[in-house]
Amino acid sequence: MRKWLLIIALSMGTAPTLLAQSAGLLEGRVTDEQHRPLASTTVVLVNRYAKDTAKIIDTDSSGRFFVMEIPFGQFTCTITHVGYQPITRDGIDFTPENSTNDLGDLVMVPAGKMLADITVTARSPTLRIGPDKKVFAVNQSLVSLGGTAADLLQNIPTLQVDANGNVSLRGATDLVVLVDGKRSVIGGGSIVQVLQSIPASSIDRVEIITNPSAKYDASGQAIINIVLKKNTAAGSNGSVAVTGGTRDNYNAAASFNDRNGTINWYGNYSYQHRNTYSNGYQNMTYLLTPSPAYYSDETFPSTTITDLHSAKAGLSFHGLSISGAYDAYSKVRNEWLTVNNLMANDSPALLSTRYNATTGNGNSYELTVDYTHSFRRPQRELSFDADYAHGYTNQLQLYNTDIYNIDGNAVDSTSVIKDSKVGRSRYYNIQLDYKDGPLETGLRSQISTTDNQEWDYNLDHISGKYDPDYSFINSFKSTDQVHAVYITYSRQIKTFSFQVGLRGELGRFNAHLQSFDSTGQLVTEPVTVHTQGLYPSLVLTQKLKGNRQLQLSYSRRVNRPTPGELNPFWDISDPVNYDAGNLHLLPESIHLAELTYTQGPLTTGAYFTQVNDVIKHVQTTPVNDVTMTVADNLPWAINTGLELIGNFHPVKIWDFTANVNVFERINAGDSALGITPTHGLSWNLNVTNNITLPPHLTFQVRTDYRAPELIIQDRYRPAFGVDAAAKYDFWHKKASLSLNGRDIFNSRKWRFFRVSDDLLLDFQRVTYSARASLTFTYRFGKSSAETRTIHTEQQNARIENG
Repeated sequence: MRKWLLIIALSMGTAPTLLAQSAGLLEGRVTDEQHRPLASTTVVLVNRYAKDTAKIIDTDSSGRFFVMEIPFGQFTCTITHVGYQPITRDGIDFTPENSTNDLGDLVMVPAGKMLADITVTARSPTLRIGPDKKVFAVNQSLVSLGGTAADLLQNIPTLQVDANGNVSLRGATDLVVLVDGKRSVIGGGSIVQVLQSIPASSIDRVEIITNPSAKYDASGQAIINIVLKKNTAAGSNGSVAVTGGTRDNYNAAASFNDRNGTINWYGNYSYQHRNTYSNGYQNMTYLLTPSPAYYSDETFPSTTITDLHSAKAGLSFHGLSISGAYDAYSKVRNEWLTVNNLMANDSPALLSTRYNATTGNGNSYELTVDYTHSFRRPQRELSFDADYAHGYTNQLQLYNTDIYNIDGNAVDSTSVIKDSKVGRSRYYNIQLDYKDGPLETGLRSQISTTDNQEWDYNLDHISGKYDPDYSFINSFKSTDQVHAVYITYSRQIKTFSFQVGLRGELGRFNAHLQSFDSTGQLVTEPVTVHTQGLYPSLVLTQKLKGNRQLQLSYSRRVNRPTPGELNPFWDISDPVNYDAGNLHLLPESIHLAELTYTQGPLTTGAYFTQVNDVIKHVQTTPVNDVTMTVADNLPWAINTGLELIGNFHPVKIWDFTANVNVFERINAGDSALGITPTHGLSWNLNVTNNITLPPHLTFQVRTDYRAPELIIQDRYRPAFGVDAAAKYDFWHKKASLSLNGRDIFNSRKWRFFRVSDDLLLDFQRVTYSARASLTFTYRFGKSSAETRTIHTEQQNARIENG
């Protein structure tokens, strides 16, 4: 381990000597009318005849830019900056005799001076595909307005979200979800809580990285990065949005920024009041039970009322950016469970009802400092990032259970269980990145700590007091460290380019589990999961004639078990389904390969994924008519598939984005766990249609279908849904009114059938909050619609060129 860490670290010092001599060089300096430098101005170089983008960079803090390694030929240079009129320089030649071009000082004029009377009607596409990521434009998703990040992800091609809020990509659920490139501690770091806490109106875009390079963390099969809004438009600008929906759902959001020269400060705030309804059933057939009950039918309607506050503010100045965020929530959940136990002849055996009352609250805050230094040497940059986050959760649950016999008389007194959970988490991150032309290298250290305490009590009906239940009381404290070093090198040779990378990670997970044994003695058990490894990545790209491209990528990755997956204590919130973690879980080892072919608006991709030591919750033999699922490692799983994504414009007023994914999943069996080998073919489809009726009206309809799918013990049934929305712009497009409906046919249901040697289980759940909502949005300030269009074009160029 020490050897490869030393080798990669030494490569950082020798990096400059590895750089090859460039073919051509373009330089210049960008200023405003007062000759003040304009940093972060985008410079795009396009081959005049091939019509493809050759290079794209940003100016440094002094407004200077250096474009290196330009192949010989004739180019057009376009320079854009938010709030200013673009500059175009045509006919720039690079030959062996003239390999250097200096454009000198380029003065940008404010956009308002020339664009005030121009109406821009172009609409940016919903989904843009770059060399290493897919980027979804949130402002184009009308059906997500007024919703949360979970609602938004459900409308993104290639992603699926189930009724519990779990996100999957191409059938894989071990994904890493980041917010502004960093892990979030909202709700204790639970992905479901994080997605439900972020309003869709606060999100600028969503990046999906299906095969991350060595520059990214090696965790998970893929990365979903939610980028929040951080307006950088010149002058003072802002927006407010108010949403009202059915079932007493409403939210409000406001954002503001002020940019004067190189100084920009911004802030945003949002409030959500969400009323969520859920209902479903599970019917179980016990095959090998000695008890008289043969069938069990359960229903579980529930309502959850959540209030969330989110605030973020930041300041950027000459490469330095400082920001802070605060989130707070409160939640009240009421669930009514009814369980009918039936004998083999369908005659009733027992009836039980349980009322689960949950109250909870929590908060989190984070601080971030980013600094980027651009050297005078072209394309040489050093960046530093430091983050700290703290999260707190507090939850109290009361379980009231009544059991009746076939005559309707109570079998015994009401069972009342009180369960209290308190969690604290901290997250530290330090990252240093160095870029010198085609070579990038960096170091990163992440440390996260958790302290989860659980106390359980049973009500003594005689004394009226709660007595501790030592069989469930536990404390789980953990420290998770991941230290990494990486290096990547990229090179373009005419129409062929490659990027090769290597990442080394050293992971150390240490925890202490405290609980009581059968004699009432406090017992401490250490937990250790150590990982270390090298994670290579490779990307080969060949540009073809006719705006076509072929790309092959490979990476090796790892998925480490979470504290929740390691904690072996039972979750007893459902009286007939208990779930627990496993102290002895191993991390998953993952191999990813992907081949993509792009021709114009259509991208076709074939992918292969192999996961060893698959982490899954496996059902075990029922005990006293209660099913048990425990996290465990299965030998391996292979997922292969074909994916098509396209954005098409059949006529001027209509465009649509379509995604089809066909895949086969093969799962190895494990006789010790009662798991038989399985394999199955499945597919999913989603289509988003946009109809624009100039000058002010836009319609959007989205449909999705998920075919039947087999995942180890579970056979998922098909699901279909339709969302629709309409938006009307007025007041010179400074204001808009949007009406949307989600799952308008009430057809999205999460359903599966589980088969094992001990049990047959038929499950269904449906969850929704506002089925329809109305949103009013108003934008104010100096940034006009034309300026925003320039910003969109600038961002699109970044996406297409990585």
